[in-house]
Formats: sequence, C-alpha cells, structure tokens
Amino acid sequence: MSTERGVVRRPPGRKAQILAAASGQFHRRGYHQVSMAEVAAEVGITAPALYRHFRSKPQLLRQAVDFDLAALGSAVRSGSFGPPALCAALAAVAIDHRAFGTLWQRDARLLPAVQRAELRRGLRGEVREMARVLVAARPELSPADAELLCWSLLSAYGSLSYHTFAPPRRRFERLLQQIGGDLLAASLTGAPQPPAVPQLSYGVSESRREELLVAAVRLFHERGFDNVSTDQLGAAVGIAGPSVYKHFDTKAELLAAALVRSRERLWHEVEAAIAGGGSRSNGGPAAALAAGLRAYVDFALRHSHYLGAMLSETERLAEPDRKAAVDFRRDFLRTWVGLLQQIRPEYENAEARIRVHAMFALVNDGVRNRPGCHRPDLTQCLIALSRAVLGLS
Repeated sequence: MSTERGVVRRPPGRKAQILAAASGQFHRRGYHQVSMAEVAAEVGITAPALYRHFRSKPQLLRQAVDFDLAALGSAVRSGSFGPPALCAALAAVAIDHRAFGTLWQRDARLLPAVQRAELRRGLRGEVREMARVLVAARPELSPADAELLCWSLLSAYGSLSYHTFAPPRRRFERLLQQIGGDLLAASLTGAPQPPAVPQLSYGVSESRREELLVAAVRLFHERGFDNVSTDQLGAAVGIAGPSVYKHFDTKAELLAAALVRSRERLWHEVEAAIAGGGSRSNGGPAAALAAGLRAYVDFALRHSHYLGAMLSETERLAEPDRKAAVDFRRDFLRTWVGLLQQIRPEYENAEARIRVHAMFALVNDGVRNRPGCHRPDLTQCLIALSRAVLGLS
C-alpha cells in the first residue's frame, strides 16, 4: 500500500500473518524442514521483507510460540466467570490455534534453555489462573487437584495438533466444551486402585545395541533428533561417538530402529491387555477398553520417552520408515475407536477419534508434567480423567 508521497507501508496485521504461517508450517513439517523463504512465500512477501520483521528463524519460532501462548492467555482471562466459560473460550482457541500442541511439545525444545524456562513460567501462570477459576466453582478441590485437572484440559485440547478431524465449527466447539466440562467435573478421590497389568518380558539382552536404542529414544525425545550428536549418543552408553557406527550405519537408522522398538513394545503390552480383558468371563468391549487403558497408562509411566519420541520425531524418518510409523499410529487408533464405538454407538467416527486422541494426549502429557507426575495416585487419576474425556465416567 502506498501513500501520496510514495512511501510503502506494511499491511496491517502482517506480523500476525507471518506468525500464523510459520506456526502452520512448523506444525506440518517440523522446524528444521521449513525455511524462512518458504514462510515468506506463503505470506506473499520476499525473504528480505520477512527479515525486517524477524531477524532469524529461532526468533520466529520463539514469537510463534509466544503468539499462541498469548491467545491462550486471552482465553483464560475471558473464561474467568467459571468452568463453562473457560471451556468455551479455550475450545475456540484450540480450534483456531491447532498448531500450538506440536509447537509447544516438539519445536519449543529447540529454543535456548532460558527462553524455554520463560515460556514454561508463562504457561504455569495460566494454569494457576485456570485452577483459581475451577476452585471457585469446586471449593472441595485441593490446589494440586485443580491444577492437574487444568493441565489435563490443556492436553486434551492440545491433542487437536495431532489429527485433522474437523466437524462443523459449532458442533466441534460443543464437543470440545462437553469434553472439557466432563474433565473439569471429574473426581480424583475415591477411585479404586485398578488391577496391575503384568509386565511382559521381551527376552532382550542388555547389549550395546540395546543400550543405544534406549539412550537414543530418551535423547531424541528430550532434545530433538537434530540437536543430538553421535558423541552425545556414545557418551550416554559409555563409548566414543564414532563407535555408534559399529551398530548403526547412520543416526537416521538409529532413530528408525528406536521407534520400531518403541512401537513393538507398546503394541505387545496394550494389545495383550485388550485381548485378555475382553476374553475374561465374556467381559466384552467395556472390559477390554478398561484393561487396555490401564496397560497404556502403565506403559506411559514406564516409557514416557518412547511415546514422546514417537510423536515428536516421526517426521524426521525416511519416507518408508515414516509410512510404517504413520500406519502403526492409524491402526492403533482404529483399535481404540472401534472399542469406544461399541460401548458408545451414538458416537460418530469423528467424535470417537477426537475423544481417543484427547485421551492419548492427556496420558502422554500427564506422566511428564511436574509436579503432577510425582503423585502416588497418578495411575488412578489418569485413568479417571481418560474415562472422562472418553465419555465413560
């Protein structure tokens, strides 16, 4: 746009357009796969014009996370009248900012430690404000219980980052509000201790290769594939960096093998529990889902890095390996959706899938979010909250 004097002015909202485009591209492809030129092209400007707004790609990432976090903060403030208003405001933001979940869980790990700490403090502050609203409506809740419920709500809504299901807008918002309302109304006391799930023995020797697989899952999850060197991988198991190549030809091959191992263990434990639960005294789908849920929570508590790496590093795989990972995720989801629809036949396919994704995210985050992850009753809590988002409480 030009003035009468010929001065070119930036269109209003250009910075917000850039941040929205960057968030979407980081979400779909991963931070390392996106160039500044590609973000600029989506907005319809040149790369030099983009650099007038953001000096570097790390700064763009930081401000993209800030942008979504600010939207979350606005929703929390507008929902201060009570849990229904809070769920309504957050549901709208979850739909409009679907990238925030992956941006927060995956790409924000790449920021400097000081910036990550600042972002975590900001998010914790929003959760405390949410908890204040919840306690005003439910004074019987302890601060710790209220915060766990609020973290779980953010996880459930953040799960929209991991799928593309999108019912019509009004119906989508109503579904999310219902899920959120059931979650914030859930009881965390008096839930019986669910029966323990037998842990399967894999008969795997503690070879150097196995040690590398375990270390790789942890490091890739914590730091991101591109931020982990072979020297760091070797040091984690007590060998020199170049010695990693005695066991794996490339770092990418190590990632692929680590994620295959993660999927195998998850499938064997959960599938066995579902099959056993459904066959006991003709327990049926409800018993199968209950057994599978306990197994999934138990697995997440013991192997949170496996689940985290499966979610955050799949896009770094070569195409055949990435396809195998996506196919596994689709099949695993289909098992749960099928069970849920047998119990709740009124759920349409999209609703069942949205609820199952919310349950997975709630558990995956719940075993890592501090201080809640140290609760002695975390297993019971996560099962109760999972049943709430599935509509089974």
